[in-house]
Amino acid sequence: MLSKANHLLRKFSSTATAYYQNKLKLALIGQSLFGQEVYKHLQKEGHKVVGVFTVPDKNGKADPLASAAEKDGTPVFKFPRWRVKGKPIEEVIEAYKSVGAELNVLPYCTQFIPMDVIDSPKHGSIIYHPSILPRHRGASAINWTLIQGDKKAGFTIFWADDGLDTGPILLQRECDVAPNDTVDDLYNRFLFPEGIKAMVEAVQLIADGKAPHITQPEEGATYEGIQKKENAEISWDQPAAALHNWIRGHDKVPGAWAMIDDKMVTFYGSSLLHGSPPLGEELAIKGAAKPGLVTQNGLVLFGNDGKMLLVRNLQFEDGRMIPAFKYFSADKLSAIELTEEEKEMAENIKSIWKGILSNVAVIEDTTDFFKSGASSMDVVRMIEEIKQKCGELELQNEDVYMAPKFGEFIQMVVRKHRGEDKEEELVVDYVSKDVNRMTVKMPYQCFINGQFVNAEDGGTYDSINPTDGSVIAKVSLATAADVDKAVAAAKNAFEHGEWGKMNARDRGRILYRLADLMEEHQEELATIEAIDSGAVYTLALKTHIGMSVQTFRYFAGWCDKIQGSTIPINHARPNHNLTFTKKEPLGVCGIVIPWNYPLMMLAWKSAVCLAAGNTLVLKPAQVTPLTALKFAELSVKAGFPKGVINIVPGSGSTGQRLSDHPDIRKLGFTGSTPTGKQIMKSCAVSNLKKVSLELGGKSPLIIFNDCELDKAVRMGMGAVFFNKGENCIAAGRLFVEESVHDEFVRRVVEEAKKMKIGDPLDRSTDHGPQNHKGHLDKLLKYCETGVKEGATLVYGGRQVGRPGFFMEPTIFTDVEDHMFIAQEESFGPIMVISKFQDGDVDGVLERANRTEYGLASGVFTKDISKALYVSDRLEAGTVFINTYNKTDVAAPFGGFKQSGFGKDLGEEALHEYLRTKAVTVEY
Repeated sequence: MLSKANHLLRKFSSTATAYYQNKLKLALIGQSLFGQEVYKHLQKEGHKVVGVFTVPDKNGKADPLASAAEKDGTPVFKFPRWRVKGKPIEEVIEAYKSVGAELNVLPYCTQFIPMDVIDSPKHGSIIYHPSILPRHRGASAINWTLIQGDKKAGFTIFWADDGLDTGPILLQRECDVAPNDTVDDLYNRFLFPEGIKAMVEAVQLIADGKAPHITQPEEGATYEGIQKKENAEISWDQPAAALHNWIRGHDKVPGAWAMIDDKMVTFYGSSLLHGSPPLGEELAIKGAAKPGLVTQNGLVLFGNDGKMLLVRNLQFEDGRMIPAFKYFSADKLSAIELTEEEKEMAENIKSIWKGILSNVAVIEDTTDFFKSGASSMDVVRMIEEIKQKCGELELQNEDVYMAPKFGEFIQMVVRKHRGEDKEEELVVDYVSKDVNRMTVKMPYQCFINGQFVNAEDGGTYDSINPTDGSVIAKVSLATAADVDKAVAAAKNAFEHGEWGKMNARDRGRILYRLADLMEEHQEELATIEAIDSGAVYTLALKTHIGMSVQTFRYFAGWCDKIQGSTIPINHARPNHNLTFTKKEPLGVCGIVIPWNYPLMMLAWKSAVCLAAGNTLVLKPAQVTPLTALKFAELSVKAGFPKGVINIVPGSGSTGQRLSDHPDIRKLGFTGSTPTGKQIMKSCAVSNLKKVSLELGGKSPLIIFNDCELDKAVRMGMGAVFFNKGENCIAAGRLFVEESVHDEFVRRVVEEAKKMKIGDPLDRSTDHGPQNHKGHLDKLLKYCETGVKEGATLVYGGRQVGRPGFFMEPTIFTDVEDHMFIAQEESFGPIMVISKFQDGDVDGVLERANRTEYGLASGVFTKDISKALYVSDRLEAGTVFINTYNKTDVAAPFGGFKQSGFGKDLGEEALHEYLRTKAVTVEY
């Protein structure tokens, strides 16, 4: 900014003397805040305003231009009119001529000014007009710019003549019109601030004798009259874009309207809406071929081209305005009886209104805050006074605009005070189980758009407890139609909901709140995890749930630290350039997670996805859906807006629909390599959505003879048998140096025999059931294959003779490189041991890397140089040295080769859910 200031200083320093030496005596004719700002800036630049001619006070309040001039001691004249029956009023003309102006400046004027006045000064008169003349002559120029869908807007400063906006052009400025710009947007962003600057520039050009007189061309000239309420009715047989332009062009005055339920309803706050129609309740509108939809974000309307627009606010004939999403509850807004305490509060608020509206003798229910002369600054004052005098009552500026009449305002305040304006509480139909010395309550339906709902076709499936094979719950089986609804809800929440507009720090607070709730419910979550996935309760408590809580807290802290950068580039001389990057969320993300760590895998992907500002649709593994659905319930309590988080339990076809869906911009998947390949293909064919994949592994663990053997045995056991071997980074193959091989095998067999197999809710259990029967059967077949190929089964390899899906910890030795169990992942409690010759470091490295997987790896040795040599050459995303399974939320996690790409956890994970936009500015 300093360099820019210096550049501007250099640019103007050489002409500063000439610029400031010519000054004029000016008459300002007009009104409004715009007129006030033009007046102030002209005074600041050294011009002499010899008189201000404005409108009379309204309700005892002076116009802002008059207020500013009176404060400075500038002569102010307040004429209700300048002429009668087409003839100038003599005393008005005399008063005007008495000030001796050299130029008339009309920044905004609603009165007809006689030509005697227009032509009187030495330099004539200049007028500001909010369009690019000769297009849109007339008093409703800004409105017609939007109504006709112009791509450019702007303003003209022209020399007044006896025509209607036809005088010669002095200068013009233009700007782009964004698809959803309103009159207020254009005015506040460009027409107001740039118009003030241009008026000052125009006056100085005249003072310096450099002001052009450019004759307006007749080609392209248009004139449109003032829009009135009676001709602002919406004609529905038009494309959505035309309907949108008509509504936004009439916002705020006079307001586009239609007949609904035989009543005139005016529409405000229109925006174009893309994608699939959102969920909503139909609303018949007179003349519209298709009913509107009252949705959580407003009223969706349809053009004759099938495209959509969204209207946010509606106003009834009695002046009452409501958010469009409350249309069907509008009848509930009738007057309510006040308690004595509420009557006292109403009297306090009335005194605040009286203090602001000092011109109003009596504040009545029909007193309109704005029609009584209040401004936007008065809104802020009123809200702050109410907060100060009425305790913990929290109001927003928008509340005043929604209820501008005193009676309506009090009704709204009372409802807020009673908590009646809050959203309906979440309705959850639980399956309850008395287990683990507690009653666990488990949702079992799809979670879509902030509600638990049955699958569209009513389909369900059984979620099985692997400890005994019993049915825990019948869970909704989501269909493709349910996925479509969930994606539509997520898209709506991202593009139009509160989430997309939320400050990053506020987003972080919600994630922190969710982490706190997960921690409060950790015992219940761990219990659900144990009965649904077979995880040992103590492990579930520490890892499955504990790390999930840590993950949400870690990424909550990142929310307000996601930053772009500034980049020095070559300047387009003689101008200067500034280039910077922005990190933006992608939109709707699909997440598909596995069954081995149901909640933790959800946390690893969802926390970063949400921290980046995205919305999500998540499919839990079909066999372990229950902690994900409990998580959905907690997310509502944490304050996540509707549609931000959606959970769709189902089969592989549910995940396939996520991969295929055109409105999903990113898909994160953890699972098998074959499924990951299919997902990647579908994501490419559908819409080239961004993909991150954490897939299969055959992680090598190399144990050298110079290691601390006790630690290697202990860590090696954990590397294989942690979480029943259902661990993506489990050591799929152990390479043990020959001189310690036999001792290592003896010790691990001894340790395996000590492992207690049993109920995962028993605190002394080491080893719970495998996740589901299909997986157990696959593991038993895996062991059979190993024996058939000649590997030595030294321990286990059998199903435990008890109900449930239990398998003995299993140890194979004499495993050769060509064998199936040496090459393929078991994803179970099976230790596969191979021997390598003493000192053959490069040989064992070559064997360890002879796999298409590269997720994790490990090495045990006291020689740090050897350890680092090996770690440099192992082809894996993670290398553990003298430890194993040591993951942390701050460390990136992900594989190489056919173990996938992209990272979970750590700062790097954020890049998977963000896009980078480069912006270059010339100045």
